[in-house]
Amino acid sequence: MSYFGAARRQAAKPSERRGFRPKRRQTGGGGRSPRTGDLRGWFAAVDWDRFRFRMVAVLFCVIWAALWARAGYIQLWNGAQLAERARRQHTSAEHVETPRGMILDRNGQILARSVEVRSVYANPGQVENVDATAGKLAGLLGRPAADIRAALRKGRGFVWIMRRVDDATAEAVRAADLPGVGLVREYERMYPYKQVAGQLLGFVGVDGKGLEGLERSFDDDLSGLSVRQVVQRDASGRRFYVKSGEHAPEAADLRLTLDVQIQFIAEEVLARGVEEVGAKWGGIVVVDVESGEVLAWAQYPFFNPNAYRSYKPGEYRNRLALDALEPGSTFKPFLVASALQEGTVTRDTIFYCENGIWRTKKIVIRDDNRAYKDLSVSQILVHSSNIGCGKIGLELGAVKFHRYLSLLGFGQRTGLHVNESKGILRAPRDWSEADLISASFGQSLSVTQAQMAQAYLTLANGGAYKPLRLVLSDAEAGDGGGQRVFSVQTAREVLKMMQEVVDSGTGRRAAVPGISVAGKTGTAQKADKSAYGEERTASFVGLAPAANPRYLVLIVLDEPSKSKYGGTIAAPLFKEVITRVMAYQGALPDPGAAIAQQAKRREERAAKAEARARARRQRKEETVLGEVRRELAAVATTITPKEKGAVPDVVGQSVRRAVEMFARQGLVPVIKGEGARVVRQEPNPGVRWTGKEHAPRECVLWLSEN
Repeated sequence: MSYFGAARRQAAKPSERRGFRPKRRQTGGGGRSPRTGDLRGWFAAVDWDRFRFRMVAVLFCVIWAALWARAGYIQLWNGAQLAERARRQHTSAEHVETPRGMILDRNGQILARSVEVRSVYANPGQVENVDATAGKLAGLLGRPAADIRAALRKGRGFVWIMRRVDDATAEAVRAADLPGVGLVREYERMYPYKQVAGQLLGFVGVDGKGLEGLERSFDDDLSGLSVRQVVQRDASGRRFYVKSGEHAPEAADLRLTLDVQIQFIAEEVLARGVEEVGAKWGGIVVVDVESGEVLAWAQYPFFNPNAYRSYKPGEYRNRLALDALEPGSTFKPFLVASALQEGTVTRDTIFYCENGIWRTKKIVIRDDNRAYKDLSVSQILVHSSNIGCGKIGLELGAVKFHRYLSLLGFGQRTGLHVNESKGILRAPRDWSEADLISASFGQSLSVTQAQMAQAYLTLANGGAYKPLRLVLSDAEAGDGGGQRVFSVQTAREVLKMMQEVVDSGTGRRAAVPGISVAGKTGTAQKADKSAYGEERTASFVGLAPAANPRYLVLIVLDEPSKSKYGGTIAAPLFKEVITRVMAYQGALPDPGAAIAQQAKRREERAAKAEARARARRQRKEETVLGEVRRELAAVATTITPKEKGAVPDVVGQSVRRAVEMFARQGLVPVIKGEGARVVRQEPNPGVRWTGKEHAPRECVLWLSEN
């Protein structure tokens, strides 16, 4: 194709060639100047297509050279500086946090967990219009615009606008795309079961730190850990890449010994009980005796950690571990066990209980308007005699009693990993006689309910100390205690006495058909500024089954207004709790067997009562007969026997007169029965006897009071 084009150009005439123009002659007159004609000719002769191509090529080369020069300048001269600026714009270092560890019950039910939320922050230096931004955020967050405006005008690089907003609010703030306003990820603590074990669990503050309860005690273990990570962001500042392998380690979970179902039972029963008697507060602790694990830790009024800001400190106070109160009569089994262990008394040792009022040198002790005379140690515990316990305490002594109380854990913390009080247990050298007497029935000292549960666990464990447990862990599982406080025989003897308390004593309302229950009631006066006032603390501690305890239940009702006595208001709560707990665990006996066992127990109690009555009659009869025999001996020495004749008629006569009449016949009659007068005699009156062939049979006189 190029060949034919060249041939045509060669064959064409010069006048026909492109760009050729013939020269015009120069003329004078009106013709144009030669310069103008040359310029026009030059323009006419220029190949403008080629010219434009060359100009574009030159311009392109210039621009290309300039770009290369600029690139070289940037890369070689400013490269390091610009690379650092780019890194700061598109990457940043931040602390990435993990959520707090969960708190679980023994079965894996979640009691506390952390959920991801968003918080609103601002960089006041990047806010373009403070008033407009404050107004917009006020509408989205529901906060006063003035407060937000004041925060945005602070001279800081970072300020919180609102912490932990819900997802809808966070999305609205993100959609508003306000300059200088952003969202950051945080974690909020949630308690799915709301008030369940609220005072025990405690709560977490806005900064993720435990402030009360187990959340505080195990804050180091539960706290979410954080690491510094480099993240890359896009042009809008949104993070889209995190370097792999730099994740923050997860926090540890905490598994408790609590059982949510048993906790539900305890809280439901407790709430109803406190409301019915108008108590200030109440508490229930349920313990598995074999392991020492706390199955329920209930307090009422309830506390919901999800809304801790709306409660007063007294409402989220863990009173079962912090409030030290005088225990009252629930303290008496420890006195009896200590005295039995020391050999100071036995079960049948008799103490005179002063007919209900005992006036010592400095104090007066009463038995709640009950007049008791002689009571054995077991009867003192069954009838809860303050006077009897005071006398046992005097026999035992302050030093020995204090030693056993210390071994049981009083005056020291239990080690339950909760904030708790030591209570008040003074050194024995500081005890007066009045202190020893009052301490014997649970006054002049103070203990926490956790300490009481710990001490009763020792009795239930055969006298060997076993620590209470709230947390399931390998370290604690290996610590079984084992220090022996009481012998097995002593512990069993005290449990038998406590069973009699429920069978026939002050704790009868705690009896459960088909289940043997050992327990002790308590009604303690509360001291005011000057002396003991009218307020009481009612309590009951029970163990079931009594012979080999499986469950320990402690109940306390503080300052009840309707009824004051533990046997009246606390014992029935124990009955309901233990029945439902054993039913939940499948340990409740068969109803028919329960009825039969209850009938058998009634028969055994009746037989024991009859045996005691028979023994009393026999002792009395022996006493009367002894007096009669002594009287007969005295009469026989003063009367000269006459010749035997007819049997005298002594029916209706006094014992002394009848003996005199028989003695005159030379005979001493046999006395039977009780009383002062003769109601029957044998042989019959008037029978004569003379000589050996008429020797009389044995003379017997029956006596009666009537």
